[in-house]
Amino acid sequence: MPNVTDSPAGSETQNTDAHLCTPSKKLHPAVDRALDYYLKPNMPTTAATRSPSTIFVVAPDVDNETLLAHACESLASASVMASEFAGMLDGASRNAMLALQQVIMLSELAVNRVLDNRART
Repeated sequence: MPNVTDSPAGSETQNTDAHLCTPSKKLHPAVDRALDYYLKPNMPTTAATRSPSTIFVVAPDVDNETLLAHACESLASASVMASEFAGMLDGASRNAMLALQQVIMLSELAVNRVLDNRART
């Protein structure tokens, strides 16, 4: 049985001793920085460093019930639009749009439940 570490006949193996020599070790920090720059993901921005755009801002004095009612109405409209659009599609595109419509509908139900719970308290 052949050894797993054996090289196929005719192939050349590289000696890695050159990578461990002293001149090469001087480049390791630079190589590490380059690899970090290209391969490590950026650090996520925190809420403190991120400032929201002022183009579309919800007034801070709007109460939660009004915001939830508006979200519910928006989700209901989006559900109807997705359902009507799905009627114009066929095959996989139709199935994807119907799935999106279902997610919108479930979100609308969740917002409605929150509104109902708030009305009871």
